[in-house]
Amino acid sequence: MSQEQASDKNGAEEEAHVLDGTYDRIKAVEEAHTALLSRKRITMRLQIYLSFLLVFLFAAGIAVVLIMTSSQVARKLRFLEIANEFTLEIVQARRFEKNFFLYGTNLEDALDNVEKARDTLRRNKVELRKILGATYGIITTDIEKYQKLLEKLSLIQESDIFTPDQFRLKKQAELGLRKYGAEMVTKAQDLIRRERAAVSKILSLSRTIHIYSLVILLIFLALNASFLGSRILGNTRRFSKYAQRIASGDFTPITPAKRYQDEFTDMAIAVNQMILELENREAVLVQSHKMRAVGTLTAGVAHELNNPLNNITITAHMLLEDYDSLDDDERKEMIQDMISESGRSKKIISNLLDFARESSSQMESLDLTELLQETITLASNQIKLSGIKIEFQATENLPRVHGDIQQLEQVFLNLILNAVDASSKGDRIQVIVLPADDPNYVAVKVIDSGAGIPEHILPSIFDPFFTTKGKGKGTGLGLSVSQGIVAKHGGRISVSSKEGQGATFTVTLPITTIPARISA
Repeated sequence: MSQEQASDKNGAEEEAHVLDGTYDRIKAVEEAHTALLSRKRITMRLQIYLSFLLVFLFAAGIAVVLIMTSSQVARKLRFLEIANEFTLEIVQARRFEKNFFLYGTNLEDALDNVEKARDTLRRNKVELRKILGATYGIITTDIEKYQKLLEKLSLIQESDIFTPDQFRLKKQAELGLRKYGAEMVTKAQDLIRRERAAVSKILSLSRTIHIYSLVILLIFLALNASFLGSRILGNTRRFSKYAQRIASGDFTPITPAKRYQDEFTDMAIAVNQMILELENREAVLVQSHKMRAVGTLTAGVAHELNNPLNNITITAHMLLEDYDSLDDDERKEMIQDMISESGRSKKIISNLLDFARESSSQMESLDLTELLQETITLASNQIKLSGIKIEFQATENLPRVHGDIQQLEQVFLNLILNAVDASSKGDRIQVIVLPADDPNYVAVKVIDSGAGIPEHILPSIFDPFFTTKGKGKGTGLGLSVSQGIVAKHGGRISVSSKEGQGATFTVTLPITTIPARISA
């Protein structure tokens, strides 16, 4: 099988692999979409409304309790006001009663105070019955008896004749007045003391309810804020990680992580769709770049192959025209020239195929320090022949990288040999391995002390077929191939140089990590 046939076969297999990969990604996104939508929907808006409704209900419950407490206190205070008014009238009536027995005066004033006391009971009958219950009837009966005894004394006093019976009735009335008057005053004062104690107890309870309600409300609000914050901020942090993973090239679709769906599910679906669109657009962009590269490669191939083909053609015509006049040594020399030019053409085509073809990779965990030491050993003969010194430095305990050992050796060998070609005898080349500025990467620097690269050609240094070496010393594909390999490993390659001060090539590679499952 020829190289062209093998290349066509590899290209067809690669295209089929890409199509299969695209189909698998579309299928994975559709499965994630179905899984995300198959859950019961509980929106964040509903959760916020419910949480605030619970806070409102709790506050409303506290308000109802406090209103009931205040109403109870108001009823108690109203009762105390009535009881004080009633007690005041009875006490005043008793004073007039004593004046009557001592001086025979103020009996009408006593009757007037009793009537006012009874009027107080009548006006507040409903309220007093609710509070006193059966006691209300007893007090009413006692005050009626008290009033009747006062009226009886009034009739006796109005009589012109004072008989022994009237004297006896007066004594009985006096005893009855003292008895019922004392009982009414005692009962009224007991009720006042009892209600005052009840009011104090209710006020104390109200203060306790206020304090505990405030503490519980603060705790409830803190828990509610924590709940909502964890829901919102947790999802926000998770989507921030998704964005970082997508930016790093991990296009794994987001799958369900909760038992229900909400607004973040809609966002996850949108992100999955975006991932699919990104991959599609990336494929279109890659295809566009490939088509643009075809022109560049065609021009480069034409230019690189034109010289050896011209040399072969000219030598072949000379050999054909002068064959009879040439001796055997001259013929062999001309044939050797054609073989040499053919080999040069074959090398150009081989390098071009290496640049265009994406060979399969065997990815494994690698120690960059060991890999670079082996690479320097491979280039040791070339370094010795050039009379150049090489210094290798490596930071201890560097994290490992994930890559193909042969491809990365090819990259670093190419950079080291380029540094050798750019240096003169006695110069020094430094190879340094150290942590990169990004904490998730390590860097390899290849520093030479050659003539450097002019600023105006630095942007073209990685272009295919671009070379600063002399004619016949390079094809200009080495850095392009190296850049493709590094990009395939998720890294980047850069160059910094000033004319006359050497050049520094930096390869940055991601450290080995265990990919995490993306869920929402």
